[in-house]
Amino acid sequence: MATLIESTPDVERKRNFRFRSLTVTYVKELGVKSLLGACAALSVLTTLAIVVVLFTEASRFFQADDVYCDAAVVEDGVSHECGSFVGTSTRDSAGTQVACSTCGELHTMPAEVTLVGFLTGSKWQPLIGRESEKKFGVWALVTGTLMVSVIAMCIALPLGLITAIYLSEYANARVRATIKPTLEVLAGIPTVVYGFFALTVITPTLKTFHDGFNTFNAMAGGIAVGILCLPIVSSLVEDALQAVPRSLREGAYGMGATKFEVSTKVVVPAALSGIISAFLLAVSRAVGETMIVALCVGSRPQMSLDPRDDMQTMTGWMVQMVLGDVSNYDVEYLSMYAVAALLFLMTLALTFAGNLVRRRFREEYQ
Repeated sequence: MATLIESTPDVERKRNFRFRSLTVTYVKELGVKSLLGACAALSVLTTLAIVVVLFTEASRFFQADDVYCDAAVVEDGVSHECGSFVGTSTRDSAGTQVACSTCGELHTMPAEVTLVGFLTGSKWQPLIGRESEKKFGVWALVTGTLMVSVIAMCIALPLGLITAIYLSEYANARVRATIKPTLEVLAGIPTVVYGFFALTVITPTLKTFHDGFNTFNAMAGGIAVGILCLPIVSSLVEDALQAVPRSLREGAYGMGATKFEVSTKVVVPAALSGIISAFLLAVSRAVGETMIVALCVGSRPQMSLDPRDDMQTMTGWMVQMVLGDVSNYDVEYLSMYAVAALLFLMTLALTFAGNLVRRRFREEYQ
């Protein structure tokens, strides 16, 4: 039998081709890895930049009682800002006129702002009255935010859980293919549409049941936010239920359990960590909602437990400030960053709580 021996040039040509292929593959993988790493680094840097800007501006709010002269002065034919220290505002000096020691420009001392007063005060009146009468107690805004969020969760959590159980355990493929796209449509509707829907449909409907509802009220905003959060809850909870192994269901059926008993006593407890995480994510979404509450809840900060009243939420106040009603250098405008920083810390705490719950109640199956 003849033996075929490749010539030396053919062997060298194949070896070089294989080397070039490995080199090209290595360069491609290195490029993909670098691109992915750059995207991840960009995300982290963007988050850090947002946090730094947020807390830097918030710190200016609590330092707003230090007044510096911003008048234009001319020296040697060159105009520049004075920048001299005028004074520090106190409870007694708020609203008084103080002259700059350098240029003589008069400045009105702003209201005194303290971290303790901000976190413990119950009156929020930055735009009402003289400087000495302004109040920066954030609990008036926090109350409105919590009121809307509680109403929304009373709607979204039970309905979302029931919908998820039905889609996961009861609905056939045809029904699931009809309901899931409908829920996805709800999730894709702009929030401003929900706001106008609350004004034109939900509020008039509430007034037919009770005349005590104001045109702007927390109940209508909470219902609209609950409808907004419903697809989030149902989709995430269904994913958690679908992740439960089929063997658990079959074991329960083998012991004579009904479908309802399997759903409520086997599947739901097994998916508890995912369900609670979905609930906390929905709460974070409700707390941070902006357009709905800005349109239909109102703009009167108050500590009230009556959902028929108009209120103002933390995000609603930020929208009011962004509209440009006050100067960008006033303490009222800077209060927007302090409120935003507190809102960020609230949602961050919910995120950490969700991670702790997921690790605490997570079930692993073989």
